[in-house]
Amino acid sequence: MKKDLLSILDLDRSEILSLIDRGLELKKMGRRVPRALTGYTLGLLFEKASTRTRVSFETAMFRMGGQCIFLNKMDTQLSRDETVADTARVLSRYLDIVAIRTYSQGLVEEMAKWASIPVINALTDLYHPCQILSDLMTIQEKRGSLDNLKVAWVGDGNNVAHSWINAAMVLGFELVLACPPGYEPLSDVLGNGNPKIRLVEDPNVAVTDADVLNTDVWASMGQEKEKEKRRKDFRGFQVNRPLVERGKPGILVMHCLPAHREEEITAEVLDGPHSVVFDQAENKMHLHQALLEKMLIGL
Repeated sequence: MKKDLLSILDLDRSEILSLIDRGLELKKMGRRVPRALTGYTLGLLFEKASTRTRVSFETAMFRMGGQCIFLNKMDTQLSRDETVADTARVLSRYLDIVAIRTYSQGLVEEMAKWASIPVINALTDLYHPCQILSDLMTIQEKRGSLDNLKVAWVGDGNNVAHSWINAAMVLGFELVLACPPGYEPLSDVLGNGNPKIRLVEDPNVAVTDADVLNTDVWASMGQEKEKEKRRKDFRGFQVNRPLVERGKPGILVMHCLPAHREEEITAEVLDGPHSVVFDQAENKMHLHQALLEKMLIGL
C-alpha cells in the first residue's frame, strides 16, 4: 500500500527517527550514495516560489539515480479547470511519486486521495513537514540526540510552527511558542491537554533554558499586503543576541530561510556561532534522499 506524507502526523516516532538516522548515513556517504532510485521519476508540482525545497528534492533524486520533472501549476491543465482528481490519475500513469508545494492543504489531500502514487507535502499554508524532518535531523546531528529537548518558537504561528507542534506531539519533546496576539497557531492544530506544548506571550519566557530557538519570516508568501502591519505587530519578537542569551549556552538557532535580516532575526545572530541555518538548508537534501528512498522502495 502506498504511503503519503501530508503532515508529520502521517509518521510515527520510529519512522521519524529512522528517516533521520538514514539521512545522516546518506550525508556521510556524500556522492557515494547508492543509486537505488535509477529508473524512478519524481514530479514536482509547484505553485509557490522555491529555492531550497526545489533544488534539494531535485538534487536528492539525481544523486540517487532518479529523474525529476518540474511542473509549474500554471503550466498544467489545473490552470484551465481540470479537476485535481483527473490530474492525479493521469500523473500516476507517468510518475512514481509527486511532491507538491502550494497554498491549499486541501489540494494536496485531494491529490493524495486520487493518486495511486505517493504524494509528499512540500509545503502548504497549513503544514511544512519536510522542513521539520530536516530540522530534527540537524538537531540530532548537532546534539547527538533528541532526548530531553526543549524547542522555542518565536514569531508567527504559521505552517512551520504547525509542523513543529505535530512533531512535538509525536516525539514528546517540550515546545514553547511565543507569538504576538492574533498570530497564534490554529487551535485545531494546537489541540489541548499536552503539557509539553505551551503558548506564552513573552519570547524571553519561551527561550529560557531552550536547546533550540526557531523563527521564520513575519510575512509569508501570500501575505505581502500585510507586511507593514505585521512589522508593527511583531515588534519585540525579533531573534537577537539578548534573546539568544536566554537559552542554554549551546543553544542552536534555526531559520528555515529565506531570512529578512534585521527584521525577524539580526544578521549578528544569523551569521553567529549559534546559527545552524545553513546546515539546516543542506540537510534538506539528505533527508529528502532518505524520504524518497523510503517511500519508493521501502528501505
